[in-house]
Amino acid sequence: MSKIKIRGRDIFIDIRAELNEFEWFKAKWSDNKLIAASPFRYDRSPSFFVLLEEKGEYPAGTWGDSGAYDEEWKSGGLVKLLSFLRNETYEETHDYLLSKYVNSPANKDITLILPRLQRETFKRVLQHDIVEIQASPYLTKRGISTEVQAEAKVGKSRHYGFVAIPWYSPDGQLSNVKYRATKGKAFFYERNARPIRELVFGADLYNRSYDDLIICEAEIDALSWRVAGYNAVAIGGVSFTKQQIDIIRRLPFKRLVVAGDNDKAGVRFNAKIIDALKGRHKLAVVQWSYFSFKDANEVLLAKGKKGLQFLVNSVKTTNLPHVQLFGQ
Repeated sequence: MSKIKIRGRDIFIDIRAELNEFEWFKAKWSDNKLIAASPFRYDRSPSFFVLLEEKGEYPAGTWGDSGAYDEEWKSGGLVKLLSFLRNETYEETHDYLLSKYVNSPANKDITLILPRLQRETFKRVLQHDIVEIQASPYLTKRGISTEVQAEAKVGKSRHYGFVAIPWYSPDGQLSNVKYRATKGKAFFYERNARPIRELVFGADLYNRSYDDLIICEAEIDALSWRVAGYNAVAIGGVSFTKQQIDIIRRLPFKRLVVAGDNDKAGVRFNAKIIDALKGRHKLAVVQWSYFSFKDANEVLLAKGKKGLQFLVNSVKTTNLPHVQLFGQ
């Protein structure tokens, strides 16, 4: 356990355990440091580090990226890193860490201010004109058609140079925007907006003419499935909430196809979705063993729409799903 400052207080966090929840390319672990390829870039060399313990003036959780494209993503602390890896806002990461470690024996002598998880967290209604709707060359290079982009109302930010991917509530209200870099993997969300944990990307785009609904982690993967002709929604990361499950249950699908990424975090994502919805719907799990790709967008780029359609046609359906379906 190492001390991390959260909302002005020092909290003991198991940094190694938190980082172990994610895949690290070319990872080398020591007692006090992780060295790996950068998660912020398409990096093939170990140019990124995270301190697992305090070192001199640098607190535990400090990270650095020697090949960073800009200063914002050159270095930072644990909360910033986890918010990126978990695909959520800083506030949501604070809530997650406090909720997980509040009862830890290491923190028994610390008076904590508990996160108010049920509070109304968004502070303003977003105006639709903060996103200038237009086809994104970046998304086009990722195989997302102009038709699918237009349907999802993607574009660019009027204030930032990033691709703007809007998140709407099921009633069509613009509730948050994810701003994604066109070089590397860096992103951030609109400030003071509705938390992603209360939304499901694509829930407002549902086409009732399709029987299947595909659920995945990231927005670009949901857009990739839509290019292949399927209804698809994204949770925005590997964890999800009761609010998100409730939104999904209200969608009029006949079968839910679970399609977390092809990694250990994706397997856990699939298992949690299945556990939350088992016995209520027909469920199927994408079998990544047919391809060596990490996610739907990689399949789309390499195999086209037919590759994604093959995956859906190959899934096994059950009314009583169980984790053993993975890899069959």
